[in-house]
Amino acid sequence: MTLHLRPFGRTGWNLADIGFGAWAIGGSWGDVDEAQARDALRAALEAGTNFIDTADVYGDGRSERIIRDVLKDWQGPRPIVATKAGRRLSPHVADGYNRKNLEAFIDRSLQNLGVETLDLVQLHCPPTEVYYRPEVFEALDALVAAGKLQHYGVSVEKVEEALKAIEYPGVDSVQIIYNIFRQRPAELLFREAKARKVAIIARVPLASGLLTGKLTRNSQFAADDHRNFNRHGEAFDVGETFAGVPYDVALNAVETIRPLVPQGVSMAAFALRWILMEDAVSVAIPGAKSPAQALANAAASELASLSPGTMQAIRSIYEQQIARHVHHRW
Repeated sequence: MTLHLRPFGRTGWNLADIGFGAWAIGGSWGDVDEAQARDALRAALEAGTNFIDTADVYGDGRSERIIRDVLKDWQGPRPIVATKAGRRLSPHVADGYNRKNLEAFIDRSLQNLGVETLDLVQLHCPPTEVYYRPEVFEALDALVAAGKLQHYGVSVEKVEEALKAIEYPGVDSVQIIYNIFRQRPAELLFREAKARKVAIIARVPLASGLLTGKLTRNSQFAADDHRNFNRHGEAFDVGETFAGVPYDVALNAVETIRPLVPQGVSMAAFALRWILMEDAVSVAIPGAKSPAQALANAAASELASLSPGTMQAIRSIYEQQIARHVHHRW
């Protein structure tokens, strides 16, 4: 398998367009044992993935430590590992985003990942007010100068937050939810990001599994799976679970999409290929809990481009069935 490479903003990195989202191997997606998690990550690396996205709160550091252990034995080229900081704050408030706290979080991630310098640190969906505080980004500049990280970016909930963040010259990347059910970022943000050579990381690319086409009205989720406990935003932003689309509405839309998927192609790969049609996207980061899922995700990189007719049909489905539920919220 040969994954296609894309430039990652102005960092000089050329990364495979399908990365590995490491939330699921950390926690909040039901039970994943460590051996299974390692196998999934190894399969992604063997397929050509060279970008791993994690966070210090995924399993309270478990995800970072699994990545460390896999890379310790990995014989191939070392991938770029992006982590996130900020959600360990309790309470999670803007004032917590200061140099002292950020440095403590970064020091812990350095230890968890077993490295001397982090490749990329992203503010982890901070309160909107943080984007209006230049001192936060000055603190990150100082931590780059201190050699604790190479680059920094932001993981955001809202397009408006991303647009504010990329005004800061040190912000090298924006991670945002972008998928068939969340199309708003393509309207303005992607153009602005390209103009500033800011990388875009597309997260929740399969809408928490909905866009695999495998979920049904009878699907059951474990008690510790966010698709069970965060359906209405009880634990964190509801947009992170099923992309914020009401479950039954989304299932109906999936059935409308299904006939558009070419024969022999999985809906998951099709949905990922739709994301990659946007050249502002540097990398999409689907999660995987097994080697089979990791390989199925990677296969999207080799799919042929979607036709203009297919792209228009997907846009119509979004406008008619989905947009009113999500478009103006995020």
